[in-house]
Amino acid sequence: MQRDTQIFNLINQELHRQRSGIELIASENFTSLQVIQAMGSVLTNKYAEGYPGRRYYAGCEIVDQTEQLAINRLKQIFNIEYANVQPHSGAQANAAVHLAVLKPGDKILGLDLSMGGHLTHGSPVNYSGKLYEAHHYGVVKETGLVDYEMLEQKARELKPQLIICGASAYSRDWDYERIRKVADEVGALVMADIAHPAGLIAKGLLNDPFDHCHFVTSTTHKTLRGPRGGIIMMRKDFENPFGITDNKGNVRMMSALLDLAVFPGIQGGPLEHVIAAKAIAFGEILSDEYTDYAKQILKNSQALAKAFVDKDYNLISNGTDNHLMLIDLRNKNISGKKAEQALVKAEITANKNMVPFDDKSAFITSGVRFGVAAITTRGMKENDMQFIADAVDKIITNADDESVILSVKKSVNEFMEQFPLYPELG
Repeated sequence: MQRDTQIFNLINQELHRQRSGIELIASENFTSLQVIQAMGSVLTNKYAEGYPGRRYYAGCEIVDQTEQLAINRLKQIFNIEYANVQPHSGAQANAAVHLAVLKPGDKILGLDLSMGGHLTHGSPVNYSGKLYEAHHYGVVKETGLVDYEMLEQKARELKPQLIICGASAYSRDWDYERIRKVADEVGALVMADIAHPAGLIAKGLLNDPFDHCHFVTSTTHKTLRGPRGGIIMMRKDFENPFGITDNKGNVRMMSALLDLAVFPGIQGGPLEHVIAAKAIAFGEILSDEYTDYAKQILKNSQALAKAFVDKDYNLISNGTDNHLMLIDLRNKNISGKKAEQALVKAEITANKNMVPFDDKSAFITSGVRFGVAAITTRGMKENDMQFIADAVDKIITNADDESVILSVKKSVNEFMEQFPLYPELG
């Protein structure tokens, strides 16, 4: 069969782009080479509907072992009883939890997307806002912190079946214990979506959601530094609150309902090559090297946040507890969209983002979101954050000056030569 040079040329171009630029998108990271190798392995050929030891296809003896390794390693990372590693994405992990515990029309309460939440937490354009009666809490305008009083008030008023905590653009830690207290008061279940800070939680650097939240979901490709995918976890299994029984009349545990929600509920065959790659990433997370990496993320994040504050940038909540920061650009007289476009020209990749109480649309935005997980993987330390802040500031304050942009791009490319990416690939 003829080699598809067109596609492989594009892949090589993407490798060059990743190597030469500064990656500040908070949702992205660089996996290890062995994770990439597992994803490109012959495991992609295997159909394996079901779960280890309970498959609908023959020939699953090997993938049963790789999937079980992923499950066992994930349980060890977070000290949990239950883990499902099959969701293709974080969104599908969330959808599976919703399917397992909700009926169409049930009430959910999540952080508003415009305040830093996620599409699957009840956005009207998403299945979660179409299938369920979605309500939202926000952040305090003066502080940028989650408005727990609003959350509690709405929970008591609405009595939702599910309260969702977690975010896609929130730079502070969460008070899971407080959320569980009001949930117990109103009879709600709690789901924590830790897609962004999961790697920091894994190393005990942020609050642990597992003792206070019934369900915890995450992606595997952000701070966990694995392949693109999702996971569902529980610290302790429990009897489902719906009285659902199996064909022998025994009450089904919540783990069984979650497994059924993933398959056959929302997915067919699992991606066993991706699951093997997840297992590798989970093994890496258990290492001391990863502990050092997670600690460096926080050092870099604090250093970058301070550098921006020193340059009179308005950070929402005035700082960060995790790997990301959200910046309101209105005092810089530039939109998030224009800032993103100018930064990309200089090979600095970030994303425009709405800020709380934004007066611009989601297509324009007043803000930009930065994250340090990927640049920390490249080997950067606190001292390198000043170069990044200087480069970003130069672009934002000269967004219409192509000569300045080209100058910054040249300095970015030279700077990144210090931090090689996948040198084994040539």
